[in-house]
Amino acid sequence: MKAVIADDEPHLAAHLQARLAALWPELVIAGVAANGIEAREMIETVRPDLALLDIRMPGLSGLDVVQALSVEARRDCRVVFVTAYDEFAVQAFEREAVDYLLKPVGDERLLAAIERLRRLPPAGQSDDLLQRLQALLPQAAGRLPGHLRWVRAAVGSEVRLVAVDDICYFQATDKYTAVFTRDSELLIRTPIRELLDQLDPEQFWQVHRGTLVNARQIVAARQDAFGRVRLTLRDRPEAVAVSRGHAHLFRQM
Repeated sequence: MKAVIADDEPHLAAHLQARLAALWPELVIAGVAANGIEAREMIETVRPDLALLDIRMPGLSGLDVVQALSVEARRDCRVVFVTAYDEFAVQAFEREAVDYLLKPVGDERLLAAIERLRRLPPAGQSDDLLQRLQALLPQAAGRLPGHLRWVRAAVGSEVRLVAVDDICYFQATDKYTAVFTRDSELLIRTPIRELLDQLDPEQFWQVHRGTLVNARQIVAARQDAFGRVRLTLRDRPEAVAVSRGHAHLFRQM
């Protein structure tokens, strides 16, 4: 594989190149760009298998570089963003980034990204396969194509992709939305009201103004002496409160 690096800070570009040489010696660095315009021209000319792009660069941002590429260049090139800013992660994955690395990138995190890239088929081949799978998935899952299938949550220096089927429930917090899975609690920026429009309503039920529960997780609904309803979930130890306005969902028919 051959790659290009784009970073307007030469010492950081040199450090990344040195670490890649140590951890992935078979990777050929075909060029290093100092700004977004150079990066776009280099990718179009060199046609690398991989582009490691900073986000904030003179001329064009890393996100703009991807947007400006020709269809052919974009199809044949994997993109990994390497940046000091975590707020662009969602935009990065919307541009089909393979990974999103936060500076300073340690060897352990970089090696994880390398292993992920090594497991992927060539970009052109995987795009054809992805299109076929995306056409089949809505039929297999029994949901419309527009329903959200993944959420992206920042965890330290990583951005983790979580399948919505693995989520037990969402709960609003002061500034974020908490995502509860079987063994973790993550935070995302998407508010509950936006999630309501994106999730399959047959799978995720609103049981409180700030709570969406995966219906497949519900084991039982129990009412206490004061008429308050709480849900027992399959994969979470805590009970989930149901507001009075949504208690009708769990009345015996």
